Amino acid sequence: MKLNIVKSKNCTILYAARSYRSESGKSTSKVVKRLGTVEELREKLNGEDPIEWARTQVAGMTALEKEENKHVIIDCNPMALIPKGEQRSYNGGYLFLQKIYYELGLDYICKKIAKKHKLLKYDLNGILSMLVYTRILYPGSKRSSLEDARKFLEQPECALEQVYRALSLLAGEFNEIQAGVYKRSLKLGKRNTRVVYYDLTNYFFECEEESGLRQYGHSKENRPLPIVQMGLFMDRDGFPLAMCVEPGNTAETTTLKPMEQILRDKFGLSRLVVCTDGGLSSYENRKNDSVGDRSFITVQSLKKLKKHLQEWALDSKGWRIAGSQGKEEYDISILDAKEYHETLFFKERWDPTLMSTGETLEQRVIVTFSFKYQEYLRHVRERQIARAKALLAKGWGATSKKKSPGDAKRFIKAEHVTADGELAQIENFSLNQDMIDQEARFDGFYALCTDLEDPAPAIIELNGGRWIIENGFRIMKTDFDARPVYVRRDDRIKAHFLTCFLALLVYKYLEKKVNRGGKHFTTDEIVDTLRGMDFLGIPGEGYIPTYTRTDLTNHLHGSAGFRTDTQIVTKQKMRSIIAQTRKREKDEE
Repeated sequence: MKLNIVKSKNCTILYAARSYRSESGKSTSKVVKRLGTVEELREKLNGEDPIEWARTQVAGMTALEKEENKHVIIDCNPMALIPKGEQRSYNGGYLFLQKIYYELGLDYICKKIAKKHKLLKYDLNGILSMLVYTRILYPGSKRSSLEDARKFLEQPECALEQVYRALSLLAGEFNEIQAGVYKRSLKLGKRNTRVVYYDLTNYFFECEEESGLRQYGHSKENRPLPIVQMGLFMDRDGFPLAMCVEPGNTAETTTLKPMEQILRDKFGLSRLVVCTDGGLSSYENRKNDSVGDRSFITVQSLKKLKKHLQEWALDSKGWRIAGSQGKEEYDISILDAKEYHETLFFKERWDPTLMSTGETLEQRVIVTFSFKYQEYLRHVRERQIARAKALLAKGWGATSKKKSPGDAKRFIKAEHVTADGELAQIENFSLNQDMIDQEARFDGFYALCTDLEDPAPAIIELNGGRWIIENGFRIMKTDFDARPVYVRRDDRIKAHFLTCFLALLVYKYLEKKVNRGGKHFTTDEIVDTLRGMDFLGIPGEGYIPTYTRTDLTNHLHGSAGFRTDTQIVTKQKMRSIIAQTRKREKDEE
């Protein structure tokens, strides 16, 4: 290290710099730390010479660097037993999550909450950060989270009952925490919130009693257990924006409007294009999102369209090609399916819809057709028909009246009359060819409704981003094991999903950093790598990495700005790394 003195017309600036050789072999230097200007230091040092003070600082930094970089010799006795009860293995993968947790200012949000509750006898930030890290690395119950957190380099300092108390406190600040972390995320870069995606899913409990949020409803996993609903907004870049938790028997369509009100009131977001699936596409929701700066894009069931619109949508004529600037129209009934297998066709029209309130909603219907999608739907149905035939061969009939779109039994019909039209006491089951033919009419078609005037291909592309929110739900359910839900009280249920939401947000920021430069590491790869980044603790010396260095670990270290993959990380260096992960810009109190 050396002291660099840079003089300008207005001031003299002092820097600590390190000399090194560039890839071309030339000797150069880079600034390690700005020590300040001579003028600034004179005021702070009470008469001490700024230059001499700076030289002392640089000498100390040089000595510290030499200490950190010295060779370590480990003395091991093959006859000595490991001390009983001594922890020797630690996980350091959480440090990459911790850096983002602090960059998002979640520690500051916890500090503000703690100030409102002056008699708080536990570290709220320590508990929330532990729950977020373990949700990603070691998902499980709150008890297991506390136990698994003891694998970390930094040990938890709380009891299980304090964890549950913290959950109740977090639930009371449910919307404020979400809004706060959104506003602080803007410091990390602009959020792409012009188009947002909203959807609901549900999570089951391993109990049979209904209570509060735990209610019987339509389980997406077809489990006969109480469920809770989770509504989630995500921005166009795939970052979670806001979420809600509702009773399991709540109608999906009723959750959208209150969530949008929260976005306006607490997030300051009013200029939105809300993109939803067909389950949330009620006319009331469309009308609510067709005023002011708000617009909607929603999936429309072709089977539920009015007769004249359905006939227009299924007509083989009048189709155009997405991405083409020309106005040429096609008749899809005479086209070669192989030649146009990858082509997406579309047609559009505006249609005034009379609502139950007597108001008229002007909306644009966009229908697409794809031979590839047609082939896929036919393949799926053929397999379902084969299952239905197998059921009939075994003598099984229709066991229920309501059947899901993926249930092969919907192609089985029950008849109570004979071939002569006489009433029969015994039901006869057979393949429902009429239903098969009816469904086949819609193969390859897909419909959207919107009030936007953008070109149809642009609307289609925006709607295609709905996979983003499905992927978010998949990560929470599959990778973060958000269900089954083990807590029982409503406030703790809300807090559980809040920690899942924050875990997804932290993970998404890490994923974005790691996958820069065209790389694409999967969720499994990233989480498994973090989980496996273990260290062997050497008393008095430091930590030896026991994980395998890979391209992914290189990207993790590059994104975080520190390295833990040296042959040994000294205790002093590890303390420095931990301090670096907890560093963020100073907040205004």
